[in-house]
Amino acid sequence: QLQASGGGLVQAGGSLRLSCAASGRTFSTYGMGWFRQAPGKEREFVATIAWSGGTTYYGDSVKGRFTISTGNAKNSVYLQMNNLKPADTAVYYCAGSSYRRSQMVIPASYDYWGQGTQVTVSS
Repeated sequence: QLQASGGGLVQAGGSLRLSCAASGRTFSTYGMGWFRQAPGKEREFVATIAWSGGTTYYGDSVKGRFTISTGNAKNSVYLQMNNLKPADTAVYYCAGSSYRRSQMVIPASYDYWGQGTQVTVSS
């Protein structure tokens, strides 16, 4: 239901823009988020945005470098990633949350997940 795209191989200091689209429909969700998972590590919160008001929140490791945004229709979300570092290498997942939870930074707060897109940053 969620299709993530835009990953690839980039050198350190470069940029990528990830996209996430809801296939065939808009979601009745509170907001959307991006997470990432590197091999052997737990899924890590990256960013989240609320549809209403556009409130955003970022993980400490990406704050100031990544920007989450939504499209005009309520069926797409983007992640602009600048000044990429090798530590950003991971599979990136987009996710949708049906309603606001007390902790929007944990995977359990999200109901819909995309298939993931690989981001590799070379040094």
